[in-house]
Amino acid sequence: MPRIFATTIISIFLIGIGGCKTPPQRGGGEVEAGIPAQWYANNESPAPAAEHWVESFGDPKLSALVHSALAENYELKAAAARVKAAVAQARIDGAPLWPQLSLIPGYQYAQIRNAGFGSPRFSVFEALFSLSWELDVWGRMNDFQQASIREADATAADFHGARLSLAARMAQGYFELAEARLQTAVAEQSVKDRRVIVELVRGRFARGLTKALDLRLALTDLANAEAQLTQSRNQVQVITRRLEVLLGRYPAGELIHTSELPEPPASMPAGLPSELLERRPDLVAAFDRLLAADFRVESTRKLLLPRIALTAAGGMRSTALTELVDPRALAWNVIMGLVQPIFTGGRIQGEIRLNKSRAEEALNLYKDRALNAFREVEQVLAADEWLREEEKSLKKAVEQTEASRKLAVYSYQHGFIEILTLLDSYRSTLNAQSAHLSVRRQLLSNRINLYLALGGGI
Repeated sequence: MPRIFATTIISIFLIGIGGCKTPPQRGGGEVEAGIPAQWYANNESPAPAAEHWVESFGDPKLSALVHSALAENYELKAAAARVKAAVAQARIDGAPLWPQLSLIPGYQYAQIRNAGFGSPRFSVFEALFSLSWELDVWGRMNDFQQASIREADATAADFHGARLSLAARMAQGYFELAEARLQTAVAEQSVKDRRVIVELVRGRFARGLTKALDLRLALTDLANAEAQLTQSRNQVQVITRRLEVLLGRYPAGELIHTSELPEPPASMPAGLPSELLERRPDLVAAFDRLLAADFRVESTRKLLLPRIALTAAGGMRSTALTELVDPRALAWNVIMGLVQPIFTGGRIQGEIRLNKSRAEEALNLYKDRALNAFREVEQVLAADEWLREEEKSLKKAVEQTEASRKLAVYSYQHGFIEILTLLDSYRSTLNAQSAHLSVRRQLLSNRINLYLALGGGI
């Protein structure tokens, strides 16, 4: 019998040695995709990513709106509340590491019936306590708490990502509103020009120099220009209301002052590809969740090991309240117990496999997000070059169409061209101006996308 008992103790000890594992030591570079030394889409020497990129546009109105949104946006406040909840949950999950002590005061009043005249009555006062404490010999509960702490860190990274995303949406919306107002101004000028054309054609028609069809075509073109102006004005109110919601205001469509579309900052602060893994909040959050999954695997594995618990109970009980403070009336007991799981119907093994699968899922999600993050940066860096080339071409197109429009008016007045050629020159001018404004705004949005993709500070 003693030999069997000794063998059992040795077996438990060996199980403990085999089960006391630590989570794998992971590094942020586990993407396994061959991270290059610099970005392929930018062969220049990489500059550090901007820390305060909102100010890089040199627009005080933009900076004020972004900071107002960061202070008042309700979605961001909800994200901040999630961080507080995650921190509180980590504290809750760490509570079992400490002894749990409870005090149970009580009072009882009793009377013995059927005891004849003068049935005895008595009161009992009691002050009982209970103490329980599971000794974290193998670190199981500590691993469980560490998983919660990593989840809290991931939630905090999500919050920083939400701040960056909100700033980017606010800045992009600000430039969209500026473009919409400029597009409206272009459309208003186009309507004025079309009205001049209508009056010109009407005068020529009255003098018998042109056909009624020309007047109808000019009036149709004016109606289309007015419809486009209405659409541009509607776009202004749509963007304005969207920005007001981001600012935590009622979407009243009130005027939000914007400046002209600025030129994008000259430098492209791309930094090094490897820095992306530490800068981007979504990658930091994904990596923290991977570490949390690793800790859960180890915590579940240690469920197979014996658990040692210390329990104590005691207190005082007396018919007189004053006697509760008498230490001679104290009674207590202490019990130390050991529990070794033997058969659980496969529950523990199932939990181990479940958490291993979730850890593998977290690892692959991290790798996928990292590759997509690299793609976003490479894509934005490459797009900047093409957008700049497009902007130069459209700027030339605007100059050419304006010159051709003036020449078309002169030619129509002298009967050298048909009305369709004249109207087409006006449409070409409007389209070129509109496209040029759009690509200028796209250049700014692309720069904001770069800051967002790099996880730049605000």
